[in-house]
Amino acid sequence: MPKVGMEELRRKDLISAAIQTIGERGSLDVTVAQIARKAGVSAALAHHYFGGKDQLLLATMRHLLSELGSDLRHALQAADSPRARLSAIISVNFSASQFAHETIAAWLTFYAHAQQSLEMRRLLRIYARRLHSNLSFALEQLTDKQTAQHIAEGTGALIDGLYIRHALGADAPEAPKAIALVEDYITVQLAQNRSKTVSNQH
Repeated sequence: MPKVGMEELRRKDLISAAIQTIGERGSLDVTVAQIARKAGVSAALAHHYFGGKDQLLLATMRHLLSELGSDLRHALQAADSPRARLSAIISVNFSASQFAHETIAAWLTFYAHAQQSLEMRRLLRIYARRLHSNLSFALEQLTDKQTAQHIAEGTGALIDGLYIRHALGADAPEAPKAIALVEDYITVQLAQNRSKTVSNQH
């Protein structure tokens, strides 16, 4: 008789193994058997839990999104100002768990595969909308709505770009420098907008 909670543990082990295997190979050209071997379970058990490779990959992607969302909620609860909310969003995206090599490689692979998978594309759109919405909400308390939308768009693009550079190993900055780059971008954009506002008032 299986122990209580064993299925959930096995599912988590398989999802972690999927992230590691995809990250190591840099593609979705992996088999359920390879993922199961890394997780220390049989391929038959992996198929039993997820039904097949596509379902396992989607579950892995949902897990990454859920983990990111959970980390962000906790970080935002501790933020006591709009600027602190922006810093929390940035820090979470470059946290040790999110900016790990295997995780970044898995994200990049999912982005590429989303060209063929409608479900993966849908999940990535959800991620992009959530990031933009969280950034915009904080920025709209610091500037006008149009400027907030513009800065949020640029910030999201910068975060995604730093992920891609890190995945490709193209002299990419480590997490602290990546955070500083995004923080500087927001600071400069807000300062420029304040300068324009003051100039227009005179």
